Amino acid sequence: MRLLKLNNNGELSLTKDLIDKIPPYGILSHTWGDDEEEVTFQDLKNGSGKKKAGYKKVRFCAEQTTRNGLQYFWVDTCCIDKSNNTELPEAIVSMFRWYHNATKCYVYLADVSVNGQDPANQSFQSWGPTFPKSRWFTRGWTLQELIAPPFVEFFSMEGQLLGDKKSLEYQLHDITGIALQALQGHALSGFNATERLSWAKSRETKREEDKAYSLMGMFNAYMPPLYGEGIANAFRRLREEIHKCSSSTHGGK
Repeated sequence: MRLLKLNNNGELSLTKDLIDKIPPYGILSHTWGDDEEEVTFQDLKNGSGKKKAGYKKVRFCAEQTTRNGLQYFWVDTCCIDKSNNTELPEAIVSMFRWYHNATKCYVYLADVSVNGQDPANQSFQSWGPTFPKSRWFTRGWTLQELIAPPFVEFFSMEGQLLGDKKSLEYQLHDITGIALQALQGHALSGFNATERLSWAKSRETKREEDKAYSLMGMFNAYMPPLYGEGIANAFRRLREEIHKCSSSTHGGK
């Protein structure tokens, strides 16, 4: 994986592609805006990223990572070279592991505001009504971004901390339908395939096949993404991989 670093001069730089000896890192979870608004790998390389609306999220992650004593962080929009036909498929099948291995996951909610107030001095009710309505809870990829990391923190559009996966676990359970035990980090193998799939049933993805690809890591099932195959074929292949994993776990029975 490739990581970002906030340098002493305030500029961002990318590491080389790291195969092993990956340092501790923070990771961003967010929802995409229009493609042209997001900071890409090429934008960072040529220095044009600051002009884009999505740079605010990247900068937020950089600063939050620094506050937590971490040097490195990862953001999907600009740490993956999507023009590389090999790199993108590898990133897709690695995504669950990358989120799981992160020291902290920062959820940036672009549609939840604290209206200039300090959440520490507010009750949940003051910003609570907008929290469950956030677009973040409707997207396919954010399901694994909630479940995989051990430590997940939620932030408002102003960058104010709202709470974490532990302090908000009952609200998260009510909003998502995900079992409390799964939110608490219990092994996903303890939940059958039907239950795990149900957590994603109301979520959407920009590309239809991603509804299946975004679930691979939750089943420890991996297959090469084939955009253009259609959602039916993508789910057929996913179910085949889930069955293989299940058969292997139970000794082929």
